[in-house]
Amino acid sequence: MRKPYIAGNWKMNMTPSAGAAFASDLARAAKEAGCDVKMMIAPPFVTIPAVLEAVKGTGIIVAAQNMNDHKSGAYTGEVSPEMLKDLGVNTVILGHSERRSYYGESDEFINRKVLLAIEEGMDVVLCVGETLEERESGRLEAVLSSQLEGDLKDVKASDMARITIAYEPVWAIGTGKTATPEDADSAHAFIRGRIAEMYSSDIAQNLIIQYGGSVNASNVKALMAKENIDGALVGGASLSVEKFLPIITFNK
Repeated sequence: MRKPYIAGNWKMNMTPSAGAAFASDLARAAKEAGCDVKMMIAPPFVTIPAVLEAVKGTGIIVAAQNMNDHKSGAYTGEVSPEMLKDLGVNTVILGHSERRSYYGESDEFINRKVLLAIEEGMDVVLCVGETLEERESGRLEAVLSSQLEGDLKDVKASDMARITIAYEPVWAIGTGKTATPEDADSAHAFIRGRIAEMYSSDIAQNLIIQYGGSVNASNVKALMAKENIDGALVGGASLSVEKFLPIITFNK
């Protein structure tokens, strides 16, 4: 049985003081509501220490939104996995569509990060997904296959337990548009099938696949009711306790 995994990606929002206050309120609200999902929040780098302190002892995972593909060196403005681990961060989001589109991150580059994260004993939320043009031109499966094969190249079967896949149709991120539950489940099923082909059916069946793309209180139950949707990677709605709480308590 795959436990639901709900994650909030704060992107470039929340100062350290605001993030700490928000995280405290969220942790309190989640406890009072009896939230029993696996929950993660990913603040900006500078906000991570304050948030870690705010959620200490709550079981909420604090993740990084990105990391560099080197352990150290002359990479101005970058953050290494060692730095994250020293703070107490053991999970990182990699391959987000905004990193791919805004900063030109290739599958080869993302793969180097994935391999380094695993080498450093970190868990990875790996984002994959198609643009609207790719979907409308019938290339959904080709795009997903290419991303999965490229991003997971040389990742051993024994390390797949550290990988969570987040399917995020690029056209549904921050737009208010959402893939129908049926469309989303179909894409998730395809991803699970490709992982079975690349690794094994057991690994595929145990793989957590989140949906990301304008998830909110009104659509989360329909999405999570689908066989292959195991969680959500939430953007804007994760910046408000009132909006995020119904998502993390969808099964109540």
